[in-house]
Amino acid sequence: MDIFKREETQIKFLAVEKLAIAYNLLTTIFIIIFYNRLNNPQPMLMGRFLILAGTFCLIYLYTRFPSKATRYLRVFVQFALLNFWYPETFEFNRLFPNLDHLFASVEFNIFGCQPSILFEQMYNGMIWRELFNFGYWMYYPMIAIVITYYFFARPNESERCSFIILASFFIYYTVFMFLPVAGPQFYFPVIGEENVAAGVYPQIGSWFDYFPGITILQEEKGGFFTQLVCWAQISGERATAAFPSSHVGVSTILMILAWKMKKRYFVPLFVVYTLLCCATVYIKAHYLIDVIAGVVTGLMVYWITAYIYKIFLKKF
Repeated sequence: MDIFKREETQIKFLAVEKLAIAYNLLTTIFIIIFYNRLNNPQPMLMGRFLILAGTFCLIYLYTRFPSKATRYLRVFVQFALLNFWYPETFEFNRLFPNLDHLFASVEFNIFGCQPSILFEQMYNGMIWRELFNFGYWMYYPMIAIVITYYFFARPNESERCSFIILASFFIYYTVFMFLPVAGPQFYFPVIGEENVAAGVYPQIGSWFDYFPGITILQEEKGGFFTQLVCWAQISGERATAAFPSSHVGVSTILMILAWKMKKRYFVPLFVVYTLLCCATVYIKAHYLIDVIAGVVTGLMVYWITAYIYKIFLKKF
């Protein structure tokens, strides 16, 4: 098969590998700065060493067996490691006082209600619940679809595409480390239904540092996709990353990249994108202002990451 056909190659880093090493170094500096305040700094440092070692092992594997398959594997692994990088944002932002009271107050002052509560009440049927949860669950499959399309259908643009997407994640993750906003699914259970209904949003300070466990407001019942999202949240979600919504921001970037794909691919992806944007509020993962900020910052981050790739990456 063509995917396993031997390629002419030389030892060099892919763009996503350079980016991942830079992020590894940056967050290592953060660990050193906050070493005495972090709960488990030593495992965090060890994880970075293992990731770096694994990256070099994959490069060596590619030099021994150079093909599209092993090159794709190198890209895939860097994206798979987002499951390592994302939860760590909580380990940093739990050190700072929670800011949900400010964001919930702004939400109420703008809309006169909490849209995440109202939205779920208005569309509480099984079909709506499944549709929105399907959109939310499709986040990572959408990323895989866009990257895979570029890798095989537009190979000359593939490295730029994967760099933009991964760089976008790292930009959002860096923001999340120092902007401790957990979102309605965490904050509302802490302050209680009475306060939410009355429009009272008290400060909770370092509550999530002492009680980091997740509280899922979405019922663990319903259809297939509802169950999948609940399982994913319970197993991997943290009280972090609410503002701006990286789900919406990265998905907006995916839509920009998908626009260059064939229309028969873009249209269904855009439908899923719309469901995903709605779902982030519907399942109470985000305030509506998080979604709006996600769209705006997504456009900005796309321009920034594309500029970085064009200007700076070629020099290193």
